[in-house]
Amino acid sequence: MFDPILLRAADAEIVSDAPGSDITLLADSDTTDGGFTANRATLKDGVFGTPAHFHTRATEFFFVLEGKLQVLVDETLHILEKGDFLAVPPQVPHAFGPAAGSDADVLVTFTPGMARFDYYRLLDRVARGEADPSEIAASSKQYDNHYVDSPLWRAARGQ
Repeated sequence: MFDPILLRAADAEIVSDAPGSDITLLADSDTTDGGFTANRATLKDGVFGTPAHFHTRATEFFFVLEGKLQVLVDETLHILEKGDFLAVPPQVPHAFGPAAGSDADVLVTFTPGMARFDYYRLLDRVARGEADPSEIAASSKQYDNHYVDSPLWRAARGQ
């Protein structure tokens, strides 16, 4: 059991994994007794988004607050709009980024909770040139973030 969590917007830590891609850290597994992890992803039009990946233990939830989000789920592409919700179970490859011509503002949660904040901080350090990108691959087991190749996703994102 964990204590109630109240995080004021002014107190939230915001990191960036690329220009135009901000991650607001809301609650990590250490404050939720492992129950959940939550963040807000704010993605500007034209940002690539995430590479295709999967998690072995957690279900990842997406709730679109504003804009449109393009999501890969296994080998299917979806466009989620404001108010849409998606749950991706463990082991299912997925990726997400703003839909073409749109920004996206998304609440992202994981259950059970996964220690993710240090992963997002690592992405921020890599984006600022303060850490080597190889550290991301080396941390895949620690943060339960396993990258996979998806030609469909790369083509959808113009790569």
